[in-house]
Amino acid sequence: MSYDCIVCVKQVPDTSNITGEAMKADGTVNRAALPAIFNPEDLHALEAALAIREAHGGTVTVLTMGPPAACEVLRDCLYRGADRAILITDRRAAASDTLATSYILSQAVRKIGRYDFVFCGRQAIDGDTAQVGPQLAEKLHLPQVTYFEKLVDLSGKTARIRRNVGNGWEVLETRLPVLVTVLDTANEPRPAAARRVMRYKRARAVVELAGEVNAALPDATAAEKEAEVARRQEALQAKGLMIEQWNLDDIQADLQWCGMAGSPTKVHRVQSIVLTKEGFTPVEPTEEGIRKMIHELIVDHTIG
Repeated sequence: MSYDCIVCVKQVPDTSNITGEAMKADGTVNRAALPAIFNPEDLHALEAALAIREAHGGTVTVLTMGPPAACEVLRDCLYRGADRAILITDRRAAASDTLATSYILSQAVRKIGRYDFVFCGRQAIDGDTAQVGPQLAEKLHLPQVTYFEKLVDLSGKTARIRRNVGNGWEVLETRLPVLVTVLDTANEPRPAAARRVMRYKRARAVVELAGEVNAALPDATAAEKEAEVARRQEALQAKGLMIEQWNLDDIQADLQWCGMAGSPTKVHRVQSIVLTKEGFTPVEPTEEGIRKMIHELIVDHTIG
């Protein structure tokens, strides 16, 4: 029996070096001030889906919501083995929090239709909430298994999954379809395959083609640009190199649940905590040494 997998991936700002320019006045993240990367745990979710396809057959569809630049992570997925890539991009979805994001993704998953697994990374490094996966499962009325570490068995419409519970693990049995959130300890993501890079490096979404045409033909009329975009789209379509692009209307989303209107979460601030103390304080393995260490910790308000 083969299985169809949907993997939700995200392009995120690299939060390893937050600066003062990382926040906008309205409390949202200034993504332009930070380099964009593939959300780390989403790579492990993709690997889990690819492993199922290799063992049992089926398909792997990757789905992301974001600006045109998010196509970079979709191409990366194609390089690693994904069969189909879909971009949801719409200005009306800007500033969506986890509630709005999970709603939009749920509408997109419904549009895709058939699936046995929906995979998500445990959490994204820009928010660290780990909410989108569980919220998506709720909206799709799916059973969910969080903290996925290993697929123990898969037979027919039943999966047995080992999940990490912090100080140990447990094995759960679930009926399909199911939503799974994946840890970074679950597997080792495969690298991009050179042949697939050569094949898919020219894969584009329509919004990317429009940007390239605007840059290449700045003096052309709107009609000429539209015709050139259509010509390029047709050429890429014939080669199987078009990244599918949907907006909120395509997925029949209710706008009151999208973007700022559908986002009750408000960010107060984002800051980077950096430990600046250098060196160390030696502690003698004696009663007096322990007493001095405790005294210093109390004085520094570390304890007490």
